[in-house]
Formats: sequence, structure tokens, C-alpha cells
Amino acid sequence: MEFRQLGRSGLKVPVLSLGTGTFGGTGEVFSKWGSTDVAEAKRLVDICLEAGLNFFDTANTYSRGASEEILGQAIKGRRDQVLISTKATFPMGDGPNDKGSSRHHLLRMIDASLRRLGTDYIDVYFMHGFDALTPVEETLRTLDDLVRAGKLRYIGCSNFSGWQVMKSLAAADRFGWSRYVAYQGYYSLIGRDYECELMPLALDQGLGTMVWSPLGWGRLTGKIRRGQAAAEGRIAQGGEKGGPPVDDEYLYGVVDALDAVAAETGKTIAQVALNWLLMRPSVANIVTGARNEAQLRQNLGALGWQLDAGQIARLDTASRRTPPYPYWHQRNFPERHPHPTL
Repeated sequence: MEFRQLGRSGLKVPVLSLGTGTFGGTGEVFSKWGSTDVAEAKRLVDICLEAGLNFFDTANTYSRGASEEILGQAIKGRRDQVLISTKATFPMGDGPNDKGSSRHHLLRMIDASLRRLGTDYIDVYFMHGFDALTPVEETLRTLDDLVRAGKLRYIGCSNFSGWQVMKSLAAADRFGWSRYVAYQGYYSLIGRDYECELMPLALDQGLGTMVWSPLGWGRLTGKIRRGQAAAEGRIAQGGEKGGPPVDDEYLYGVVDALDAVAAETGKTIAQVALNWLLMRPSVANIVTGARNEAQLRQNLGALGWQLDAGQIARLDTASRRTPPYPYWHQRNFPERHPHPTL
């Protein structure tokens, strides 16, 4: 297992982590992701640790806390062997203060997560989304207090826009508070928006990126090709819950390129898609989901080999799209706007 530095922190993380959105499987959304129980979760953790994967990602909203509870049971007795990340911000109740990144909400949420996970500290704690109603200073001061109290080791943000990340980092620097060391965001061969602003920001500011939904909501698993549509899992949810819309011909073109590279390498389409991500600038970790042991072992097969330059170029070309303004304009002046991607 390869380990990489998480941003400018001193923490090293494996290049793959196991996302536990399938743990529990309750509610309209998460019931379609999976329904992993404690016994299966323990088995998945066993396989991960055998492979050197010791990082597990969850969130308080995953199945309304059930994911955290099951993960806590699965790692019981071996907390010192693992890294855990969890998140807060999104609603955990119907009250006006049951959501957001206010001091009131976060202090309640961290204690609830610690209780469900059966631990007294979180390795990486993410703000799951940006709360525009709470001053960033209030959020960051609260997080800094929790770091100083020993409840958190490191902090990160997820699903922020570039200016929201930068505003937060500037406030932390101004007051000498704990700084976000990681950004968790969507990035895949069919979702390269991350490259426009967030990737350059991560490289400039020293954020380690943890990628979620690296297979584009199941679209890059090989189950979808021309004339063949998947009818299960996350993609079947449709709309935002099934991921952003993707033009069919664009998707098929990317899958065609993946098919060709998979045939050359003897790997699966999903393994090729994951390997491509591991070679992108700023990426420290990919959060992979698995409904069962077979899916987990397939994800682990993305490691231990590398795409060659020609294969990367073909995948880049098949998945490239014109970026939005002002990025397409800036790329006309590479001597003043160097960009980490092609």
C-alpha cells in the first residue's frame, strides 16, 4: 500500500480509503447505496487492514448515524490501527439548529459522532459543506478549540467552492487557528470540474485532496455502455442523488477509451479509472465504496501498477471538455497561468 502526505500536515494516509456510505443502508438515499451490517463491515475492515488500507471515511448523516455506529463496532478493539474521518454540517434533525457549522451545532455533533464511533478522537474532521449563514471565524474557532481539546487531530472541508476554501484558510492564518489540511471533493474521468480552480488551489495552499465518487456514481464500472444501462445502485436514483447529468455520447466515448486501455493492461474499467485518478496532481487519497468483498477486492486491484504516458493521454483526450470562463481564457496564456493538468 502506498502512503502519501495529507496536504502539508505530518499525517500520511493510504492512497485508498474505504467509504462507509453503504454501512447501515437506511433512508431513501442510503438504502440504494447498500445495507452493510456489522458482520460484513468487520469482514471488509479485515480485508482492508490485510491490504494495508487503514483509513475509513464516514459522516454523521450517512443513514442518520448508523454508518458511524457500524464502523465503530467494526473497528472495536483496534482503534489504534486505523484512521477515521467523519463529517458534520448537513441536517441531523428538524430543528433550526440541527444543521450548519455553527459553534452550537458542531459541539453537539462531534460528541455524538465520538459516541457512535466508540472513540475519543477523530483523525480528520470535515465540514461536509459550506455554511454561508455562519461566519467562517465562528466555525474555525470552534474547530480549533476541538483540536486543542484533543477531540480532533486534523480538519478539512468538503464541497466548498474555491473562494470559500480560500476565505477559510485566510481566516485561520490571520488568527493562528488550525488550518484545513484536506479537501474532499468529487473528481472522476467524467467529472473534471475540480481541475479548474480547486486543484490549483490545493497545490498552492497545500491541501491534500480526498476524492469521492471516483467512478462517477457507478458510470465508470463497466456496467454502462452503448445500449446497456445500469438499473441498480446510486446511478438508478437519478437527478442530483444519482450524480450530475452526463451526456450519453460523452460518457460512451470515455468508456470506449477505458475499454481499450483495460484490454491493454488486463485490468477492469473501474481499476483503470481509479489508477488514472491516483496519478493526478494534488490527489492524496481516493475514497472507494464497496457493497461487498468482491467490490472491495476489485478496488484494491487499482494499486501496484501504473498507466503509461500514452494511455494517460488517450484517457485525458477522451474526457477533456472546454472549461468555463475565465479558465479557458487563462489557458491561452500558460506563461502567466501555468496549470497542473493538460
